[in-house]
Amino acid sequence: MKYNRLGQSGLFVSEYCLGTPGFVSGGPDGVSLETVGSEERSRAILNAALDRGVNFIDTADYYGMGQSEDMIGRILGARRRDVVIATKAGLRVGRGLNDAGLSRRHLIASVEGSLQRLGTDWIDLFIVHRVDPYTPLEETLQALDDVVRQGKVRYIGYSNWPAWLASKAVMLQRHHGWARFIAAQLYYSLLGREIEHDSIALAEDAGIGIMAWSPLANGFLTGKYTGGDPTGGNGRLAHFTLGPLDRVKGDRVVGVLREIAERRGATPAQIALAWVARQRAVASVLIGVSDLAQLQSNLPEPAPVLDDRDMAALEQASAIPAAYPEWYNAMMADDAAAHALEGRYDPATTPVGMDAYPRFYLGREPAR
Repeated sequence: MKYNRLGQSGLFVSEYCLGTPGFVSGGPDGVSLETVGSEERSRAILNAALDRGVNFIDTADYYGMGQSEDMIGRILGARRRDVVIATKAGLRVGRGLNDAGLSRRHLIASVEGSLQRLGTDWIDLFIVHRVDPYTPLEETLQALDDVVRQGKVRYIGYSNWPAWLASKAVMLQRHHGWARFIAAQLYYSLLGREIEHDSIALAEDAGIGIMAWSPLANGFLTGKYTGGDPTGGNGRLAHFTLGPLDRVKGDRVVGVLREIAERRGATPAQIALAWVARQRAVASVLIGVSDLAQLQSNLPEPAPVLDDRDMAALEQASAIPAAYPEWYNAMMADDAAAHALEGRYDPATTPVGMDAYPRFYLGREPAR
C-alpha cells in the first residue's frame, strides 16, 4: 500500500480509503439501499482492509443515522490508534429544524455525537458534508476552529463545495488564524471530471488533499452495466444514482477500460481506480464495498500500474470540454514566457498583436 500526505499536513493516509456508507442496517425509517447486511460481514471487510495496509476510514453521522460510526467504534477497539478516521456532518439526521446544516449549534452537537458513537476521544478529520446557504461562512469556520482548539478534532475538511466557496473559506481561515482545511472530499471518476475545471487547481494552491469519492461512478465503471443488462444484475444503478450519467460516453470508457484491463491482467474497476489515484492533488481514493470479495478485488496485490499509453487512452475516452474562462485563456496564452524558460526567446522575432494569438485568430499558426 502506498501512503500520501493529506494536503500540506503532516498526516499520512493510505492511497485507498475505506468508505463505510454500507456499514448500516437502515436509514431513519429503517430503509436503506446501502446495506452490508450484518456486523460480522462489516467486521471482516474492515479487518481485511487494515490487514492490506489501509489506515484511512471514512464515515458520516448520516450513514444509517449514526449506525456506521457505532459499528466502526465497536469493530476497531484497540486498533483505533492505528487508523485515521474521517467523519462528516451537515446532512439531515433528524426531523428537528436544526438537525442539519453547518451552524455552530449543529456542528458542535455533531462532533459530540460522533465522538460518543465512535468510542474515541478525538476525530482525526472532521468534514463538512455539504454547502449550507443559510449559515454565514464565518460561523461555520469559527465553529470548526473551536473544536480543533478544544482537541476534539485534529484536522478539518470540506465536501461537495464549489471552488469559489472553498477559496473564500481558505482566505478567511488565513486572515483570522483559524484551523485550515487540509482535505476536500469530492466526486471524481472517469465519468465525473468536472473538478478539473477549478477545484484541483485550488487544492494544489491551498495545500488541500483530495479524497475522491465514487471513483467507479456508482459502479458503472465495473463494466457490469452492459447493453444486454443495463441493470447490472439488479445492481446499485438499477435503483438510484448520485449524479448524471452519460451512458453512451460511459460505454466508450468501459470499452477502453476492458482493453487495458486485459493487457494488464486486471479488472476494469481496478484500472478505473488506478487512474483516479494517479491524478493531481488526489491523496486518497474512497472505495465502498458490499462484501469481502469486492474489497479483495479492488485492492489487488500488487495493484496495476498504468503507463503513459494507458493514461492517454483513458484521458481521450473520458475527456470533458474546457469550460470558460479556461478555453479563452488557453487561446490567449502568451508563448514568450515559455520560450524564455526554454532558452529560445528572441525579442526581435516575438510576435505581437494578432500574430501573438494564433489560436484565437483562425488560420494562424503559433510562432516557433
